[in-house]
Amino acid sequence: MELVLGPRPHSPCPLALDGGSDLISALPDDLLLLVLACLPCAGAAVRTGVLSRRWHGLWARLRQIVLRDVPFDFLEPVLALIHRPPPMVSLLEIGLPEPQLPDTARLNSLLRAAALLDPKEFLFVFPSGLVHGRHGRHVLDLPCFHRATSIVLSLHSPVHTHDNYPIIGRDLPEGVEFPALETLSMSYCYLHDTDTLLSRCPRLRTLRLVAVEFNWNGLSVNSPLLEELVVGATCVQRVNIVAPKLMQLTISLGTYQEYAVNISISAPMVEKLSWGCHFSRDSGLFGLWWLQHLSLWAERKGQPPSLQIHACIESPPIYFHQGASFTQGIEKRLIAAFSDLELNLDTKGHAFGAFVSHVLEVNQIRCAIKRLKVDLQRSMMEEEEGCPPDCLCEPTDWKSQTIPLTALEEVDISGFDENDHGFDFLKLILRSAPMLKRMTIKMSQEASTSNDGFTKVYNIFKDYSSVLCNVYLSSDEYLEHDQHQE
Repeated sequence: MELVLGPRPHSPCPLALDGGSDLISALPDDLLLLVLACLPCAGAAVRTGVLSRRWHGLWARLRQIVLRDVPFDFLEPVLALIHRPPPMVSLLEIGLPEPQLPDTARLNSLLRAAALLDPKEFLFVFPSGLVHGRHGRHVLDLPCFHRATSIVLSLHSPVHTHDNYPIIGRDLPEGVEFPALETLSMSYCYLHDTDTLLSRCPRLRTLRLVAVEFNWNGLSVNSPLLEELVVGATCVQRVNIVAPKLMQLTISLGTYQEYAVNISISAPMVEKLSWGCHFSRDSGLFGLWWLQHLSLWAERKGQPPSLQIHACIESPPIYFHQGASFTQGIEKRLIAAFSDLELNLDTKGHAFGAFVSHVLEVNQIRCAIKRLKVDLQRSMMEEEEGCPPDCLCEPTDWKSQTIPLTALEEVDISGFDENDHGFDFLKLILRSAPMLKRMTIKMSQEASTSNDGFTKVYNIFKDYSSVLCNVYLSSDEYLEHDQHQE
């Protein structure tokens, strides 16, 4: 888009009738401004000056200013032409052009020019080419936005690594405050000091930090009025949240040195929870098992969160299993009470009992779960490996142990096959869960071709008269074993 400032050559009015006056230009300014407000950006509004001298400069009185794809050198001069309050600018959106690469000083000068307009809503969009400055990372010095109720700082097209993210909030000067700010959104940036920044936002209600990096202090949020918090970070070592009025919490974290993480959350009013942690291959290993993802979620008030764990076989192993450290890595991320546990396991034909039993030994899980769901999957992209003798997928002797699952009432297993280790797992659950009422077993495609699996299941359950067991075949037909009626 070409934005040309200065006088325009006179052009005949296209709407003159029989040499009469321009009927549109004769409209009051307020109506003409309504017409200009319907245009997609301020550049288009500027070009209306070629229609008539009556329109020239009228765009500068717009209260919603959107600047997209305007050459960087024109941005500050354009802002200087805009009428200063009153009336107030309700929206100022600046989309920096590609592939121009201004230095940090010019970027900060542009931010100061934007702050002089005192907009109620401010949106500042980076293209991918501006992520890295000529002399390293950009360091953005946020100026005061006294009236702003919403500020969005966003990378438009993230293609660079987090090492190039612009730094925000470093050495924030005294007096830089955001007294009216209620919504703050930042993405693809390095947030240097969340404590100091948020202390300058006393009325903050919504905070969104997507694809952000933090310094060694990690994520620290102490906000008395905050109601919604959304965080997505590739790696963080510390999480400290104190938000007494928080209603919605959505956090997704990546971990590389996951056992160094320190998590503290005080948010007693949370109604909607979504908490997820991703584990790298050099962490979260137990034998051949790689703990990929752990999440807690609850959708409405009064509903206990559900815990979901995704894991798969990593063979050959990159690192040996980490035993007790593996358990501690799970314990540190169980930030809320829950009653349902769902395990999604890609077995590749290996035994799963040792891994599941190790997860069930985690104290918060063992004492809390009422419902257990185990979904056994086989990767369609890789050849099934099977489970050789003395396989590392079973690094512990779990088959004879008992785990006090005192609250467990229901178990649902999908993809069950006829391998002996699967039946050993059923025996473990039955002797460990005295309150168990129901178990549902859905056979795998291969196991459902005969009744041998059902016969073995029946022989196991015949000594547990208080448990109702339903065995489903792949065709959704099922065989029911109800000891209550015998």
